[in-house]
Amino acid sequence: MARWEGMSAWDQEIRQRMAMIRDQGRLRKSIPTSEAVQAVLIRDGKRLINLSSNNYLGLANHPTLIKAQQEGACLGAGATASRLIVGHAKETAELEEELSSYKGTESSIVFTSGYTANIGVLSSLLRRGDVVFSDRLNHASIIDGIRLSGARLYRYRHNDLDHLEWQLKEADRGGIRNRLIVTDTVFSMDGDIAPLADIVQLKEKFGAALMIDDAHGGGVLGFEGKGTADYLGVTEGVDFHMGTFSKAYGVSGAYVAGKKEWIEYVENTCRSLIYTTALPPTVIAGIRASIRLVRQREDLRNDLVKNSNVFRNQLRQAGFDTGGSTTQIIPVMVGGAEQAVQFSDLLCERGVLSVGIRPPTVPEGEARLRFTLMATMEESHLHQAITAIIETGQQLGVI
Repeated sequence: MARWEGMSAWDQEIRQRMAMIRDQGRLRKSIPTSEAVQAVLIRDGKRLINLSSNNYLGLANHPTLIKAQQEGACLGAGATASRLIVGHAKETAELEEELSSYKGTESSIVFTSGYTANIGVLSSLLRRGDVVFSDRLNHASIIDGIRLSGARLYRYRHNDLDHLEWQLKEADRGGIRNRLIVTDTVFSMDGDIAPLADIVQLKEKFGAALMIDDAHGGGVLGFEGKGTADYLGVTEGVDFHMGTFSKAYGVSGAYVAGKKEWIEYVENTCRSLIYTTALPPTVIAGIRASIRLVRQREDLRNDLVKNSNVFRNQLRQAGFDTGGSTTQIIPVMVGGAEQAVQFSDLLCERGVLSVGIRPPTVPEGEARLRFTLMATMEESHLHQAITAIIETGQQLGVI
């Protein structure tokens, strides 16, 4: 029997792939960090202003949520199985009733994460022969869900309604009956907002359905933080509302909300729901407390808008390209992947954490620093961060 000596074929393949990742400036590493829920975190013993968190309202360490989760843990440390196997607790049913009322929909269902919600809903709703229209800058979980479905994909240019309408006409001429438009609401790498009112009009004109990913708009936009669809007055025009509780809500998990029969269909066909252990009682309790808290804290939403506007305006005045951002997500475009990493490293030396975003997360040539603001940031945090960013930009010739 022959004996393999040295590296196997797979060892060599992985080594080559890793070398390519390094050469392309795409190497990523997870770094141990403490107090990451705070406006100032600690990494390698150094205090850094946290401009990389999605904890937009600063609720991830709120005493009300921590207490709720502690009390929820008394019901059990885990859910023990898929909800379709072992069932779900009355607290989960109550959460979904509260969530439906909050979102203004007939029904809702909770998931373990936004990723599992998107890949599950899209791959169960769409089939071969169906067609889906997806914004070019949609989140990776949307892209993966479409791939799993086998549906025909039309990618329209970012927020380009003329391009979307042209594609819808193409599908109409092809006689394709089942058509779905899917879009992020607040785009996670650009901070701009999808023109949902116009998309709803196109959806109705061509008899399509519409699914939105409101991960970065939920809790932040709309009355009581109900989200982007409420903010733009088009809640009833959306068929599937997907959102997460891991950002502005400060906890974990996700949801899909919509018509009762549509949600029932998801419950019966969605593999990422059926074959995943349900959320534990501690998380369910935290979500319920968070929704109630978010609805009450208009002051935090106002603080977030104020901080974001100050930060964005001063960077633009300094000469940075912040794209079309109008929200708490503010990119600074730098171009190359290596320059984005260098910018990030120099900022860290100056006491600011913002990770360089590189391909494949963003298109080639569009590497950037992605800054995310928090309502709980103090004026001194903003001043120090803005000064450091301007100094670094000047040092690297970005401005």
